[in-house]
Amino acid sequence: MTPARAALTCCVLALAATGCGIRPTGVTDGGTAPSGISQGIRVYFASDRGPRGVARPDRTVNQLDDVFKLLFSGPSPAERDEGLTNVLPEVDYRATAHRGHVTVTAPRFGFTSPQDQGTGQLVCTLARAEVLLHGTRPDKVQVTVVGERGRAGPYQCQQFLVH
Repeated sequence: MTPARAALTCCVLALAATGCGIRPTGVTDGGTAPSGISQGIRVYFASDRGPRGVARPDRTVNQLDDVFKLLFSGPSPAERDEGLTNVLPEVDYRATAHRGHVTVTAPRFGFTSPQDQGTGQLVCTLARAEVLLHGTRPDKVQVTVVGERGRAGPYQCQQFLVH
């Protein structure tokens, strides 16, 4: 192709692109920018990439122990289709908190490893509940799990999340 023909082709393409039917608009309001953490409880389930939180906007948590019911109800069918699952054994769990330090007691809970997804589900879900119930900053919540093989933690949720 000659330089003149190439220049002509570029001009034709530029004219065609400018006439694509999109009209300019004025300034539009996109609403308020998101800020802070999302509202409501998030429940964390295991996935192929680590624990993943899902919103439960229709559920309220009045005490830390309420999260265990949410965890054991499992992911919704749509969430299961996305690969989410609950890997926590249904044993007797109890949770208490003092100044952002959450302790989970589960006498029959055995850790596969200190950073397994079940522990991640517990830590992240309880950390979220602690933020909602007591106003603790998310980066200040620490969770310790006491199970049949001893004590693990304290952990913070971000240790379990894939970056």
